[in-house]
Amino acid sequence: MIDSKSPPVDRIPPGIRGAEDYETLAAQHLAAPTLAYLAGGSGDDRTLRWNREALDRARLKPRVFARLDHASTTVTVLGRPLAHPLLLAPVACQGLVHPGAEVDIAHGAAATDTPLVLSSLATRPLEEVAAAATAGWWYQLWLGADRTDSLARLRRAERAGCSAIVVTVDAAVQLPSRRALRAGFTMPPGLSADPPPCFAHADTPFGRYRAAAVRREDLCWLVETSTVPVVVKGILHEADAGVCRELGVAGVVVSNHGGRTIDGVVASFDALPRIRSVLGDTCAVLFDGGVRSGADVLKAIAAGADAVLIGRLQIFALAVAGALGVAHMLKLLREELALTMAVTGCADLRTARDADLFVTGRGAD
Repeated sequence: MIDSKSPPVDRIPPGIRGAEDYETLAAQHLAAPTLAYLAGGSGDDRTLRWNREALDRARLKPRVFARLDHASTTVTVLGRPLAHPLLLAPVACQGLVHPGAEVDIAHGAAATDTPLVLSSLATRPLEEVAAAATAGWWYQLWLGADRTDSLARLRRAERAGCSAIVVTVDAAVQLPSRRALRAGFTMPPGLSADPPPCFAHADTPFGRYRAAAVRREDLCWLVETSTVPVVVKGILHEADAGVCRELGVAGVVVSNHGGRTIDGVVASFDALPRIRSVLGDTCAVLFDGGVRSGADVLKAIAAGADAVLIGRLQIFALAVAGALGVAHMLKLLREELALTMAVTGCADLRTARDADLFVTGRGAD
């Protein structure tokens, strides 16, 4: 089911000069209630704003005598070399915005050598998406109380070729977005192809939390059971980062769920340097929250991230121009990143954290 103003047209519209332009153009392709839901966060959108403000506060400090003979955007994440530090974040119910949904996202990602993280609440079956995701894909597994179901989903994803499992730990319950409520948005029933059982238990906030919350023992079980690396998404506190390290996870995503879980929590970028400080090089650190440009990507890398997840921009690009829009948006982000690296004298993202690229902005204490 697509809730749009006009049928999707798979061509790049004129006037796009940067990746963030897809956010502006999405308003021409999505019905107002759907746009309010996708663009909004939770509550009064304070955390949503803080994600952007934190990145805007960071100031880059160029080095003009750097040697760029062998400059590259390549990185290594979970032992795998990547052409650039961009991955697509798990976003639920992409059929809201385009008939190609997650399959078109996968085609756009494949065209730009970009791995994607497939949501458990995808519109299309994971096997269909896996077939199109030739640049690689991870699977977001919702861990509920039913380990039999969790194990079945894990093995299904492994058989389909996922190279990592991502567990979201910060979204067992979510505070509604007042923006979406005012716009009258309601999620169409039956949109997800294969929703986890924990989403059927929504009698009360506490009941939903008990059904969907991830406990230490759940995470320990998953790390021991999975045949692929486990990444924990939704870490903002240093103590939780320490727990992840103790349990042997392969990576964490510093994220506040795009401001969608509860309003008033710290911006992801402000938490990033402290999480990296706690974890050191013991596991991969990824970043999610407010990225709209290649300059934002470099700021996140310099502040401690190994790679960056792109959330809302992929949906806006999908709504505007389908798979072609997703590929074009990612191409623009990579070009913007390379240009920012050149201007700041950053030849190697692996050493960006040590390159003193900031004047200010490494995070509020």
